[in-house]
Amino acid sequence: MFKGESISLKYAHVENERRFLIRNPVAMPYAGRRLYIQDRYLVGTRLRLRSVEESGLPTVFKLGQKIRLDGGSPSENAHTTIYLSAKEFDLLAQLPTNELEKVRWINPIGNLSIAIDEFSGRLAGLVLAEVDLGTLGTMPSTFPIELSVEVTNDERFTGGELAKRTTQQLTSILDSFSIH
Repeated sequence: MFKGESISLKYAHVENERRFLIRNPVAMPYAGRRLYIQDRYLVGTRLRLRSVEESGLPTVFKLGQKIRLDGGSPSENAHTTIYLSAKEFDLLAQLPTNELEKVRWINPIGNLSIAIDEFSGRLAGLVLAEVDLGTLGTMPSTFPIELSVEVTNDERFTGGELAKRTTQQLTSILDSFSIH
């Protein structure tokens, strides 16, 4: 939230997530759903346009906004989504944006889920795991993959910030963790 701003959660869904770099993406299990996601972060706003493609289903178009609940940590957000028609999406996509593309694999872990995001384009090589902690807020004791470094509170790994990164900037960030 911006300083001095309050928020009503009337229309928002609260997300409680943690993010991790993946050390060995080759060893990942791909048993879950596969989504192709294109994100466009509208410059100068907290808004994100998203298109989601899944085999055999119509493309889903969304306008979303995430607002941090505690004012600082990206781990807990109030997330509001508006579903758009293709025409509405195309109109809004004409605004200045920072973009990223990824394939997301969604796998269940007990009562929770883990999303594995494989980025493409200038962010190719970046693989993140996003664990949705649900309302319990506790991490599962085991994972189907090796999680490397937690980056939940590292602003550089939020979607809006990643969408601004060049290949060289990403390489420099990953080098600081000794991960490739």
